[in-house]
Amino acid sequence: MRLAFVAAIAGGIVVAAVLAMYASQVPTQDYSLSVDALKDEQSLFTNSRVVLSNTGKIALTNVMVSYGGNATEFIGTMEPGYKTTVYPPEGTPLTSVTVTADPDIRIVQAYRAPIKLPGMIGS
Repeated sequence: MRLAFVAAIAGGIVVAAVLAMYASQVPTQDYSLSVDALKDEQSLFTNSRVVLSNTGKIALTNVMVSYGGNATEFIGTMEPGYKTTVYPPEGTPLTSVTVTADPDIRIVQAYRAPIKLPGMIGS
């Protein structure tokens, strides 16, 4: 009896945790775009990328990435849940990236640098 009671409570906790994780993944806004700009400076070269994710419920149109200067890239339409990675052209100033999309989305994101740990490659 006691074992069944403990098992029921543990099962309830697991179900609640799974539901909470699922609820946190469901889009809550109609139009939402996530932008992650990364600049990883090595001793001989620099790796950079911009990850775009449509985190909204509705497709975004006319998605455009501006890397700075005259460097731009047209992505087009991003359906809900669509994720893509783009790479700035060589020679682009890696200070910030501006992403625009319809309707009325404009995100300016500074490049972030990954944490360097002693003993890791690239540190």
